Amino acid sequence: MKLSTRARYGTKALLELSLHWGKGPVLLKDIAQRQEIPLQYLEHLIRPLIQAGIIKTTRGARGGISLIKPPKDVRLSEVIQLLEGPIGPVACVDNPELYPRSNLCVTHDIWAELKKAICGVLESTTLEDLVERQKQKWNLKQLKDRQKQYANGRDMKKKNSNKNK
Repeated sequence: MKLSTRARYGTKALLELSLHWGKGPVLLKDIAQRQEIPLQYLEHLIRPLIQAGIIKTTRGARGGISLIKPPKDVRLSEVIQLLEGPIGPVACVDNPELYPRSNLCVTHDIWAELKKAICGVLESTTLEDLVERQKQKWNLKQLKDRQKQYANGRDMKKKNSNKNK
């Protein structure tokens, strides 16, 4: 199963808003730039999020978009279902009545288990969880960058001491 660009970009945009929760509206162009989402695509993507009451727009000099609910109250299951539609990997899982053999089909059972696992992950993950994971990745990157700078600094000292010999 592959999530659409719409679901991936929508989740990234909501992550960006979550990272700025409580700091006021964020400009669409800033979200687009930071999350590498085409601005025109993002402009169309926010409509269903506004209609669903997940985000709001603010007009004016300090305008932009912002989350309505705290990040801890927005589950990925809600976001993905809104942007993607039914989560089932195949149609027979979401509409078994359309497939008379569903109750006899062993692959149907596997697809149903897959849907259950996916829904479990999405239901148990909030935007706040994504913020925490992002912060951990940033901290790890900073640590690696510092280690690299330290190693480069040691290498430079070795080169300089070798030149002086």
